[in-house]
Amino acid sequence: MYRKQTCGELRLEHVGQEVTLAGWVQRVRKMGGMTFVDLRDRYGITQLVFEQTEGNEELCEKANHLGREYVIQAVGKVSERQSKNKNIATGDIEIIVSELNIISTSEVPPFTIEDKTDGGDDLRMQYRYLDLRRNCVRKNLELRHKIAFETRRYLDAQNFLEVETPVLILSTPEGARDFVVPSRMNPGQFYALPQSPQQFKQLLMVAGFDRYFQIVKCFRDEDLRADRQPEFTQIDCEMSFAEQEDVIQMFEGMIKHLFKEIKGVEFGDFPRMTWYDAMKYYGSDKPDLRFDMKFVELKNETKDYEIESVLPAGQFTVFDSVPYVGGICAKGCAGYTRKQIDALTDFVKRPQVGAKGLIWVRKNEDGSIKSSIDKFYAPEVIAAICDKFGAENGDLMLILCGEMRKTQKQLCSLRLEMGNQLGFCDPSKFVPLWVIDFPLFEWDEETQRYYATHHPFTMPNPEDIPLLDTDQGKVRSWAYDCVINGVELGGGSVRIHDSELQAKMFKLLGFTPEKAMQQFGCLINAFKYGAPPHAGLAFGLDRVVSMFAELDSIRDCIAFPKNNQGRDMMMGAPGPIDQAQLDELQIALNLTEE
Repeated sequence: MYRKQTCGELRLEHVGQEVTLAGWVQRVRKMGGMTFVDLRDRYGITQLVFEQTEGNEELCEKANHLGREYVIQAVGKVSERQSKNKNIATGDIEIIVSELNIISTSEVPPFTIEDKTDGGDDLRMQYRYLDLRRNCVRKNLELRHKIAFETRRYLDAQNFLEVETPVLILSTPEGARDFVVPSRMNPGQFYALPQSPQQFKQLLMVAGFDRYFQIVKCFRDEDLRADRQPEFTQIDCEMSFAEQEDVIQMFEGMIKHLFKEIKGVEFGDFPRMTWYDAMKYYGSDKPDLRFDMKFVELKNETKDYEIESVLPAGQFTVFDSVPYVGGICAKGCAGYTRKQIDALTDFVKRPQVGAKGLIWVRKNEDGSIKSSIDKFYAPEVIAAICDKFGAENGDLMLILCGEMRKTQKQLCSLRLEMGNQLGFCDPSKFVPLWVIDFPLFEWDEETQRYYATHHPFTMPNPEDIPLLDTDQGKVRSWAYDCVINGVELGGGSVRIHDSELQAKMFKLLGFTPEKAMQQFGCLINAFKYGAPPHAGLAFGLDRVVSMFAELDSIRDCIAFPKNNQGRDMMMGAPGPIDQAQLDELQIALNLTEE
């Protein structure tokens, strides 16, 4: 046997026992007549001691020539450590080695295999198999295992069945771009990799499976950022004879279960917020509620509603010429210097935010008021602005203006920046909510037509079905997102199960009957044979794990992730394929040289 114990299990009660360990050399230290070796495996680190005594010279010489990441086997006796190390679980003991075997040698690794490594992201991704040896990365994958295990345990107890669905499916170009796979046996035809198992899980409901789940790989050929990868993992679920409330209760219970079992955190009932209020007060459909700082509207001329403006017309051209003026109140920030305010102005002017400028009003500790628009408005108008914000002495108000949705998005970025600056975005604090009542359709100016906000199978709110014929833009959906700390962890909807309503939805979305049948014919035909009411949702497993691990990116909770260009730095994918393979697939490349 290569080992009888692991490097993480030995304690004081094992003193005097002979043990056999195996693992990787973390570091070698020579002190006087002794050599110390830290031996590492998945379970921990144990200190090995080689004593320079008569008859032991060859063993010590062998130990002195060990290199980092050598794989070795060591036999010896457990001894109590004189200089104990409280930073590791095995820090009370050490092994007095009597036999050493080198199993395999190692070149000097390109970066240190330690929590605080000297390797950059690209280098670590290129040598990901070495990066995975680091304790902090390995713990993320152990956490991922626990979350997946507890998810299965919870859903199994709720009578969900795990069913695998196909990976090679028909391409449906609506939504994100598909990854496509050529078919050798059907030249000129292609499979697609699933963006989600949406149609299959609905077909399972038609098939009578009642409750389905799957921890499933999905694929989207889209631009990447910190919380996106070209391939990702979903906790995908569907329920029959269920409405919105049933789904929310079921999966709020699952999130509570995961937090309690893994983080020791217990929640009460999750608050709920309509999409409309989320946009009005936070400028985002996934608001971060770890801090307040709601938007305050000073002017809004949208057709949906009007507010009582505190801004008299004809005073300040910038405000007069736009339909929306709103801002946030940063409590206790009236002491911000001009340099700090200039930095905030530069922040909102960045291309990623896109504002043209920033207006500020400060209410000083002594109650006096100063603003960047003093010369345009009388003091009583500036005071009315402060009152509108509910400002107290010491507060700073930051104001943006422009087209409503665009400006709300800019204010959202500013709000999050202030939350970070003021230390409100503690990753160890968790504030959940459900966002509900999403619009069923969203208008695209470029194509001048409506698209499904989620997908064509989403059920309209029954109260709004009459509006399908008169005002599509006001139709709410029975859709819902679970949001924690400004991150959408999961979302879903009640599905349409009525064939006539589904046909109407396809028509409103611009599908001809032929096109609808081409892309969704299997589901359309299945609904002819008795479809139960059903609903579901999917959680992003990668996002859930990264939140539990308090990470900024999902990459370090995925064993072998892609970089920001969608490339696998370790395997070199994507890459060219042989001409013989292209010929067999009857694919001709038409690449123009730069």
